[in-house]
Amino acid sequence: MLKEAWMLAIETLSWMEMKKLSERLALAKTIKQLNISDADAVRLAHRLVCETVRRRNFIDKFINNVLEPDAISEFNLGVQAFLRLYVYQTRIAKNWSKIDVEEAESIAKLARSILGWKTLQKVEHVLGLLLTQEPASILRGISDEEMIGLLTFHPTWFVRYCFKLLGRKEAIAMLEANMQPSPTYIRLNTLKTAEDEILGKLAEDVIKVEKVEQLRHTYKVLGAKQPLTRTASFREGLFYIQDKASCFAAEAANPKPGMTLLDVCAAPGAKTTYLAQLMQNRGVIYSMDYSKRRMNVWRKEVARMDVEVAVPIIADACNPPPFTIEADVVVLDPPCTSTGAFRKLPSAKWRLTRRSVDKMAEIQWQMINSYAENVKSGGNLIYSTCSITVEENEMLVERFLKWHPEFSLVEITPKIGLPGLRGLKKCQRLYPHIHECNGFFIAKLLKE
Repeated sequence: MLKEAWMLAIETLSWMEMKKLSERLALAKTIKQLNISDADAVRLAHRLVCETVRRRNFIDKFINNVLEPDAISEFNLGVQAFLRLYVYQTRIAKNWSKIDVEEAESIAKLARSILGWKTLQKVEHVLGLLLTQEPASILRGISDEEMIGLLTFHPTWFVRYCFKLLGRKEAIAMLEANMQPSPTYIRLNTLKTAEDEILGKLAEDVIKVEKVEQLRHTYKVLGAKQPLTRTASFREGLFYIQDKASCFAAEAANPKPGMTLLDVCAAPGAKTTYLAQLMQNRGVIYSMDYSKRRMNVWRKEVARMDVEVAVPIIADACNPPPFTIEADVVVLDPPCTSTGAFRKLPSAKWRLTRRSVDKMAEIQWQMINSYAENVKSGGNLIYSTCSITVEENEMLVERFLKWHPEFSLVEITPKIGLPGLRGLKKCQRLYPHIHECNGFFIAKLLKE
């Protein structure tokens, strides 16, 4: 099992580096490639990958400090992946204090059998140094922003951005929150049965939950005997694993039975299935996404949750709409930098640069500008992202309102976030360190 887990972890990190894939996609690809079915090996590999990727900048600087004048980037992807995993498992997982030579030797032996002794020979001489070097050595003579970035595992440019946006103290609180495991939330599916009955089924599956008071059907998971996706309740479609912020976006749309909705960038189905639930399966939801793979997942989720009013449309939202739908509500949750979801998607931190924010904002502008015409008079446009940047949020809304004077911001209920920045107080913002969920922005616009 241990060898399979390390094979999976090394190959997954290599795919992530080579193809810029997310943790989940790279791991799924590797499981299929290596034909590994051992659930324990997969779980261990997933933990190794996520926790290593989360600390990528600190680990790389630590390794480069030992390798100097060489650098980790000079080795092939398999060796790079092994060195990162080795530092995580032998040092970070031990809180840098306990040195387990026997475990380190065992891991090196595993790596020889996976990568080949000739491949590993190039770095074997540094494994002992990596096991004994003090981590504090990498923090000498660096700027405050770089130090905070290393200690909280964030790129320096993002630390600088957060300092400017939130102030140093608040920014550090948010960055530190990103180091903690993300709470898990589920949304109970009342299309299946009454909420009380679902809670009874959850108790049978030994899932402990706590109600999120401001939201209608959302619960925080306090504990579970087994993975949620393996429970009978999940298979029966009694709940959807959905972040609190995402549930909030659907409730802010406030759809009513009989309405026509357009859900843009709809896959994998969290919003569509909740909107249908709030509409009591009466009306119609046109759910659009460009990805056939993601829409296949959407179809499975829609079926599992007993949604009957959703119509799938495969189209690219960056282009003009391929239809003339007039909707009571258009929900747009476009691709974003995911700067509010770093603790769930740690690899996103290392794929982004400061320029990525502006590039993404331009894509979002194309989408919101294109789909404004699909909102009927008196209807609403809901715009949301899991980003904390103003370029993707307030600044984009300001630009939209200048181009589309027929729209105006309206109050959002429920009020569970903080007011938007730049004077857009009717928008709402959620932050990981304050609201225990993804960082999130939401605006509700009324078409006069």
